[in-house]
This record gives sequence, C-alpha cells and structure tokens, in this order.
Amino acid sequence: MTVQVAVQLQPQHAPDYARLRDALLRAEDLGVDVVFTWDHFFPLDGDTDGYHFECWTVLGAWAEQTERVRIGALVTGGGYRNPDLLADMARTVDHISGGRLILGIGAGWNAKDYSEYGYEFGTAGSRIALLGEYLPRIRSRLARLNPAPLGPLPLLLGGGGERKTLRLVAEHADIWHAFGDLATFTHKSGVLEAHCADVGRDVAQIARSAAWPGPQQAEAFVAAGASLFTVGASGPDYDLTEVAEAIAWRDARCR
Repeated sequence: MTVQVAVQLQPQHAPDYARLRDALLRAEDLGVDVVFTWDHFFPLDGDTDGYHFECWTVLGAWAEQTERVRIGALVTGGGYRNPDLLADMARTVDHISGGRLILGIGAGWNAKDYSEYGYEFGTAGSRIALLGEYLPRIRSRLARLNPAPLGPLPLLLGGGGERKTLRLVAEHADIWHAFGDLATFTHKSGVLEAHCADVGRDVAQIARSAAWPGPQQAEAFVAAGASLFTVGASGPDYDLTEVAEAIAWRDARCR
C-alpha cells in the first residue's frame, strides 16, 4: 500500500503570516505529500485569545505559494459557511492551486468558534444533521460550477461517530480522517465497512487517514487500512522534526 505523509500547520500563535509561509515552504521542501491547516477562529491551546489566522484565506495563499503538495483543511467547520458558497470557494482554490485541493469538512465542535462569530452552536446531533444536509448541496454545486474544479477534488470527512458520522463517510467521502488509538481506528474501520455495505459502496473507495502514531506503531495502522498520516505543528516556531521522522519512515518502507 502506498502511504502518504501530511502536516497540519495550525494557524495559531504566529505573530505574522511570514512564519506560516516559511513553515509551508519548509514542509514542501522536506517532501510531505499534503499540507493541511484547520478551520478555527481562535487558538485551541495556549492563549485562546492569541494570534490566529483564518483557514480559507490561508488556503488561497498556499495555493499560489506551493508547487507540488496537495492542500486542504483538516477540517472545515460544516456550519460556518453557506454550503454553495463553500463549494465555490473550494473550486476557486482548486483552480489557483492547479487542481491540488482536498475539501476537508466536519461537523464542528469548538463552542467558542460559534459563540464569538454568531453561529448557532446547537448540539452534536444538530451539527451532524446540518452537515448531512449540506454535503449533497456541496456536491450539487460543485457539479454545476463553471468552470468545473480542475482536480478530482476529493472530499475528506473527519470524525468517528458510529451511527451518523460514519454513515455520512460511507455515503459521501473519498477520504476518512479518524481519531484515536489503533484499537479505536480498527473498530471504527469495521463500523465504516458495515455502513458501506448498507449503502452499496465498496469501502476500498475510501482512503483512511489518521494522526501520525510514531514509527513504532505506523505499520500496524497501515495493516489496519491507514494510507495517510498527519503530523501536527503549531506556531510560533513550527518545529517540523516529527514531520521529518514520518517522511523518513515513509521513504524507508518504499525502498
């Protein structure tokens, strides 16, 4: 199985965009396959009112500033934007990048993002239901946009709710990003397979993504179906030491 390595450059605690741009270019030079950001409006750790930059503006810049890597959000908050507008934004960034965008989306979870920006937080159930309503609209709008996206524009869904979220993954996703340890990943992969059987979809059509577990456990995740690993890196310094470790592991297993 071909395995890829991504980095999530978290747009927090960097006092200026130059720090984020530098980390992006260093990551591409190191040889990562994908560079993700996240879609929050405030830092998630440290000073939660500290420095922070917005996801889709950053992705538009990354589309111009990179040459090879795929880019995307891990993940966009499903309730933050009109879904037709989000599809148009994604199509536009895909064109700017030359067809390298991954459209990552999830139900959203951080209450401060909602309350500070005037979105209805609701409940976990209502946010997942809204995502379920939005996904067909995103697909429909992407199919009608002129010009169409350049790339296949894979849809990545993040989350592990067994009854609702994984059903949406089975119905809509090209990539599933899972959270948790190996036992959790293995169990939820089985749940996803059952949902795929229910909707008449080959589970092999859905790539499986996980956080980088370190070189000691990575091969076990691959055996369980993972084909994309993501390392997180935060500002202000964006230390990519662990990213380099993951890339070295990837390259060694391909020799």
